Amino acid sequence: MGNSETSGLSQTHQISSSFPRNVKLPSLHTPAPFLSHPVSDSSDDNFTENPGNLATMLVTPNGGISSEFSKELRDRVVIIQDPPWISSLYIKSLLFRNRNRCDVKIEFKEMERHKYYELRRRQIKAETEAWENMVKEYKELEKEMCEKKMAPNLPYFKKLMLGWFEPLTEAIRTEQSLQKPKKNRIAFAPYIDSLPPESMAVIVMHKIMGLLMMGGKQDRCIRVVEAALQIGKAIEQEVRIHAFLEKTKHQKEAVASESQENSCEKAANLRKRVKNLVRRGRGVEVQKLVKSENHEPWTREIQAKLGCCLINLLTQSAYVQPPVSQSADSPPDVRPAFRHFFKIATREPRQTVVRRYGVIECDPLILDGFESNVKHMMVPHIPMLIPPKKWKGYDKGGYLFLPSYVMRTHGSRRQQDAVKTVSPRKMQKVFEALDTLGNTKWRVNKSILSVVEDIWAAGGNIAGLVNREDVPLPELHSDDPIEIKKWKFSIRKAKKNNMEMHSLRCDTELKLSVARAMKDEEGFYYPHNVDFRGRAYPMHPHLNHLSSDLCRGILEFSEGRPLGKSGLYWLKLHLANLFGGGVQKLPYDERLSFVENNITEVFDSADNPLSGNRWWLKAEDPFQFLAACINISEALRSSSPHTVISHLPIHQDGSCNGLQHYAALGRDSFEAAAVNLVAGHKPTDVYSEIAERVLDIMKSDSEKDPADDPNAVLAKLLIGQVDRKLVKQTVMTSVYGVTYVGAREQIRKRLAEKGFINDDKVLFMAACYAAKVTMAALGQLFQAARAIMSWLGDCAKIIASENQPVRWTTPLGLPVVQPYFKTKRHVIRTSLQVLALQREGDSVEVRKQKTAFPPNFVHSLDGSHMMMTAVACRDAGLRFAGVHDSFWTHACDVDKMNQILREKFVDLYSMPILEDLLESFQSSYPTLRFPPLPKRGDFDLRNVLDSPYFFN
Repeated sequence: MGNSETSGLSQTHQISSSFPRNVKLPSLHTPAPFLSHPVSDSSDDNFTENPGNLATMLVTPNGGISSEFSKELRDRVVIIQDPPWISSLYIKSLLFRNRNRCDVKIEFKEMERHKYYELRRRQIKAETEAWENMVKEYKELEKEMCEKKMAPNLPYFKKLMLGWFEPLTEAIRTEQSLQKPKKNRIAFAPYIDSLPPESMAVIVMHKIMGLLMMGGKQDRCIRVVEAALQIGKAIEQEVRIHAFLEKTKHQKEAVASESQENSCEKAANLRKRVKNLVRRGRGVEVQKLVKSENHEPWTREIQAKLGCCLINLLTQSAYVQPPVSQSADSPPDVRPAFRHFFKIATREPRQTVVRRYGVIECDPLILDGFESNVKHMMVPHIPMLIPPKKWKGYDKGGYLFLPSYVMRTHGSRRQQDAVKTVSPRKMQKVFEALDTLGNTKWRVNKSILSVVEDIWAAGGNIAGLVNREDVPLPELHSDDPIEIKKWKFSIRKAKKNNMEMHSLRCDTELKLSVARAMKDEEGFYYPHNVDFRGRAYPMHPHLNHLSSDLCRGILEFSEGRPLGKSGLYWLKLHLANLFGGGVQKLPYDERLSFVENNITEVFDSADNPLSGNRWWLKAEDPFQFLAACINISEALRSSSPHTVISHLPIHQDGSCNGLQHYAALGRDSFEAAAVNLVAGHKPTDVYSEIAERVLDIMKSDSEKDPADDPNAVLAKLLIGQVDRKLVKQTVMTSVYGVTYVGAREQIRKRLAEKGFINDDKVLFMAACYAAKVTMAALGQLFQAARAIMSWLGDCAKIIASENQPVRWTTPLGLPVVQPYFKTKRHVIRTSLQVLALQREGDSVEVRKQKTAFPPNFVHSLDGSHMMMTAVACRDAGLRFAGVHDSFWTHACDVDKMNQILREKFVDLYSMPILEDLLESFQSSYPTLRFPPLPKRGDFDLRNVLDSPYFFN
């Protein structure tokens, strides 16, 4: 997507490289409709098969439009709607703004026809054929193993599962045949016969191993109910795809052209027929077949029973054998790979037995080499190769064929009903924002991935990567009972540490396996949906920009843009922010000085990341920091820095964003200034201010008599330990309803990290005291925010006391229902054990409805702000990505994004948000009496527009 340069630049204003070039236009034979009517969607929203209706256009000052689309181009390319959200309404407004000033040249993104269809076919294959391809792979491996004796060359994990594949397949086939002739078949009998036994075997093996991989290495257990439900859901999804393919097999399609007719004639199997449908642009029709409304969703009971049956067959069919280390005449040590038994859940302090629950435990041999074989056990549902489907309803959008839902309801029936029944027109702003986020194109930063791979191959344990070696278990060297007790405690601690590291290693391998799969792609996309509060998330779970520094460092925008006049400035500030250590709290000029004073280290980090001084490892976000070092080095070594292309997303983060939203709701001038809603010479740091107040309280307590106040001893102990980091998490989560217990645990972890207090009892008491003092300091500083939180909680309690969940609608039209209900237990009998499934009951949890409402309401507002900013950035031609209160764009566009995000914040809080909420409560519950709105201050929201550190 290069810049267009013409010799007539002096006379003709040209759209900058920021302008989104990819737009679907109606026929240009009569230009009038283009300027007055929105464009209807094409058959599959993301592309059109009629490039004759698209053109590179020249809009003249008098509004004329000329077509320059040649026949040669029409035969060669398709013009895709990438991103697919721009309609003629936007183009119309842009053209009218510019028509009286100058000629405007608008270009459109071309893609070779065969390339687009190839990407689309690959995407469909990834979504619909993953399990089937694994079945083929196992069959081919079996055949090759018999013919070529290649078993010793297989990876350990592959060899292990290959040994289970045939006996498990036969066991499932036998079970299917036993159920068919029975008159009184078990309830799930029709479902166990719904897939070929080979497919079921692969799904069961991979799901079980995937769950074990993400669980604990020392524990080696997974809960039966969780495993059974996941297996049941995976099989249901594959059944839906198979049903779709069977329909396609018998469906007679009209032929649109001679070339398509030839393709149909060449189709030798069902899969080719499916591809032909897609090739002919019948995407919507194909998708409707997959997501057919006549498919009756399986109940959780069916999923659980089928899952338990298959798990039972796996435990009877799968065996492991240790390496041969015995004498030749010794019998082989063959033992079951999995064992089913019950664990007991207890309640402290008396260790009262609460319940028993079934688990599946794997043999220790299975986990040998587990982390290095992740890629062999996970189905590769990778990010999308083409733009996601536009959202048009609860389950209409996102992936092409995989089940996609606009909201993550986690089984809440009331929330699902609320979203399903609301008019799509009212949800349009939410859909538009999710489409915008989903159409940001990403790619893998190969330079950073190469560094990560080198570190990982060397054992990790630097740059935030987990150590690939377990902590050795301590040995006992004494018979003293006290020492034995300490030894047992250290053993438990080491095992817990190893268990956590195992999960982290597997998680890292998952992320890297996706990065390796995508590294040679030109670009890819993340379809997005929202949680029940309206916060947006990418649907792909592993390698995404909401994840860790590792993922963020590996990812970058696929589209590169020149740094321009201000890009290098923001790139340097970005580097300073990523370094952390307080540098990000300095004024902008001091942050720039930090970078310039360390420019030699920047160059060394870029040139020799592992063999040089390794200065980049000192950063709080090392991989993102290294990526910025490389980009800055490229710019500064260029004779024309402003023309250097940058793919890096530059972040602008809110300053304790939750409190910013409360300050805007309460219009409190003092709180607004404390969280940078008002311009200042440097950013105010609310965390440091709270830490100072905490320190003052502790100094006062330390002077008291310990006989009268036992906190005096704890205060003296903690005075030297109080800093910004100690209180930051508690301050940050205070506006989201953190409880005293939550604050205590947060502070206890920070104190434990310092290593100053070694006694666990003293550590606990110190954390209790520090949490109380921190909460008290917060109450003193943010009284207006506390008043609004209390009002929201009181309203929620009044509603919940009537056995009703709290409901509201976000400013963008998303209906929200708090999903906190008392659960019911539904007991079912399976072939493996009796299971107790949890179901949403009819009685609300009053306390949870009250305490969760303030944070959930504020989350719905920050989600609305991010979505409003995303759409506005899109309309301004910017690429945008968002991570809740962190907004990202290209370095050259940061100034524009900063202006937009401030304007949208002011627009959001210019609405009577609390008044509308109260009115909706009163309208929904006319017989209830709600407290009056809390008093608010006189802060002028327009101050935000001039605040440089509001987001920085």
